Amino acid sequence: MKVRRRPAHPRAAVLVLHGGQETSERPARPWQLAALRMGPVARAVIAQLPYQDILVAQVRYRVRGWNGDRADAAHDTLRALDTLAELTGPVPTVLLGHSMGGRAALRAAGHPLVTGVVALAPWWPPGEPVEQAAGRHVVALHGERDHVTSPTETAECVRRAREAGATRAGMAVVAGGDHGMLRRHGLWHHTAAALVAHVLEPAGVPEPLPVGGYGVGEVPVL
Repeated sequence: MKVRRRPAHPRAAVLVLHGGQETSERPARPWQLAALRMGPVARAVIAQLPYQDILVAQVRYRVRGWNGDRADAAHDTLRALDTLAELTGPVPTVLLGHSMGGRAALRAAGHPLVTGVVALAPWWPPGEPVEQAAGRHVVALHGERDHVTSPTETAECVRRAREAGATRAGMAVVAGGDHGMLRRHGLWHHTAAALVAHVLEPAGVPEPLPVGGYGVGEVPVL
């Protein structure tokens, strides 16, 4: 786990999870493109957080792949959460994940520290477990031009998470957005950071999505 901001006495935390591959035994490295892509997102989060005493860290995976039932990235995320608990105590934590990182975030949502998941172009295949999201916030952004992961599958997963008891669940579509979050990158960064801040401080930070943005019947377009 790479800590990007470590206040002396954190009141909350954000863990950033990058993407990967469906199957790969290659060691994960901080200079691979999927990891580097989340650097600007993490910096946007740090810039937009409403308080300075929120820890921000990026999870480091052991290997690049999800690897079937092993779900390596999810296990690495749970280990990072355990490490975080040792560092900070039981602080509320938001998981911010892109692609495979979004899947890892959702799988790890049942950890006692986790209060919410913010997923960017998540890889949530049909049948992805959602019961662990009960009592958590689950919100996703998905590009309408994503040809790697499916906005339709994301919407279905959000719907099931809501039915499973998620505190709030919903998604928005980024018009013209792609999987790598390169088109309209400023909107991706700003909205992701605003969502993280809102999940951490719902009473103090305005809802960043359009009115009704947490509904899944009509998905708002940004």
